[in-house]
Formats: sequence, structure tokens, C-alpha cells
Amino acid sequence: MVSASQPSRIKPRALRPGDKVGIVAPASNVKRELLEAGCDALRCAGYEPFYFESILERDLYFAGSAERRARELEDMFARDDIRAIICARGGYGSNYLPPMLDPNKIVAHPKILVGYSDSTTLLCCMADSANFVTFHGPMVAKDFTLVDGVDLKSWQNALGGAEEWEIAEGSGAKPLVTGEAEGILYGGCLSMLASSLGTPYEIRTTGTILFIEDVAAKPYQIDRMLMQLKLAGKLKDVRGIIFGEMMDCRQSPDQDYTLEEVVLRIIEDLHIPVAFGLRSGHVSRANITLPIGVQARLIVDDSVKLRILEAATVK
Repeated sequence: MVSASQPSRIKPRALRPGDKVGIVAPASNVKRELLEAGCDALRCAGYEPFYFESILERDLYFAGSAERRARELEDMFARDDIRAIICARGGYGSNYLPPMLDPNKIVAHPKILVGYSDSTTLLCCMADSANFVTFHGPMVAKDFTLVDGVDLKSWQNALGGAEEWEIAEGSGAKPLVTGEAEGILYGGCLSMLASSLGTPYEIRTTGTILFIEDVAAKPYQIDRMLMQLKLAGKLKDVRGIIFGEMMDCRQSPDQDYTLEEVVLRIIEDLHIPVAFGLRSGHVSRANITLPIGVQARLIVDDSVKLRILEAATVK
């Protein structure tokens, strides 16, 4: 999409109560009732939600044509009245967009971009090619429709420009391999990270604290995707790994092994700190917002601490 040569990551302006937030559907189609429920929650949180009526279009399982979805995203970046852009939902289809986006309509207007699941494609693309800080966090027609769907503390710290903050007790994360490491926080949905390999938008993992999560993938599928990343050299220079909650990632209710055992077979020889269970992305409750592209420190001992070492937005 963009060839950027900036020496440091571009940080968008912080989000404040009263700001207008644009809602986009870059992948699967959206149900109006869920979209409106999420918009109501955003209003209760003090924001002014905005979306184009075309967001409700359908083309097979997509939210309209790829052209519509690409123009919607560009327009939200270009509009001066939009402070942040939040994905309505994931599903499938964001991988159509990067080659269709006009760099000039995006790099000149850095903004908060929030999503997860299929939106991982856009988050990593913007972080790598446009050099933006992006945000792995709650979506409008998903988490914002739930009473306890959003972890407000991390949302406010990440988007509000907190200088240094910590994700620790209550995050769901537990230790797998002890140690301490510092690097750039990066990652998202494992299925999308693996599917980037061999494309112009291949993930860039060198020097990162790599966050990996997924949903409803069987352990052998998780194994296969992690091995694909490993054999492609994408785990070689990673400094630490944090797995998400990994909801419903099991073969059967009575399987005689854990997913933790599966992933340890692949990553234990990396000799880096590893944590498991951090509640961001596909989660059971209180989706934690992670800033992608900022310096972070992972500390894994008797507990797990993820320290965000710099502000992700500018005030």
C-alpha cells in the first residue's frame, strides 16, 4: 500500500470524550441491530459515532464490494471531523483492501484505527507500510454491544495518550516460559498473520513482542500455523510472545492434552519469555486494547506483566 521511510512510528491524535468516531466494515457484512447497539454504547461512553449508510451493503458474505469497503476506509481517514476509526466487525475480506487503497488519502491523515480478527490484516499493514501506531481492540458490532465487552482502562490508556502503563492483574495472562524482554508490541489473529506470508504485506516480526490469538481453531491447526511462521523465519528474531485467550481452540471436550502443551513444543526452543491467555481480540469478556507499534516490556515470572513504555497517541 505505502512505502514509508519515517524513522519513528507515526502516532495519531488522542481520542477524547465528544470526539466523532467513524465506523467501517472492511470485511464481512454487518447487521443493523448490532451496529446500532454498538453505536448506542459509544454514545454512552461520550463519543459521536458516524457511519455511511453503505456500510450495510452485502456482496456474498462481504460488507459490499471491495471497492466500496476500500473507499469507505479512505474517506474516514480523509475526513477532518473524524478522530478515530473503529471496525464494526471482522469475519473475512480485509485482505482485498491493501492493494486498492490510495496512500495519499491515508498517510496525510494519521488516525486511530481499532479492530481485531480479520482486521489484523489492516492493523499490520498500516503499522508496517504506513508506519502508523494501530490498535488491537474492541469492535462496534461485537464488544460494544455487550455489557462487559470492553476493558475501559486499557481503552482509555491506549487511545488517550497515557505515557506509561501496565497490563497485569486481571488480564487473564499466565506464565508459560519465564523471562523478561523488551520490543515493539505487534501481532493479532494467527490465521491472518500466517496468511500474510508470501504476499507484499508479509508481517515484520523482527524485534517484537509478538501477540498471537485466534478463535475456534483446532490445536493441530494452531500447530500448523505456528510452524508456518517458524519455518518462514518469523519467530527467529522475536523477543517475547503473548498468546491470547484462544477461545474454543480445542479438538474435543475430552482431549488429553492442552493447547499450552501444543504451542510449547514449537516455541520452547526459542528461549524467550512466553505468556498465555491475555484477553484481547476474541475473548469471553472485557476486550483489552493493545497498541500495535509501540515499545513494550514483557515480564513473565510468577505472574505476567506487559508494560507499555510510551504513549500510543499524541495529546
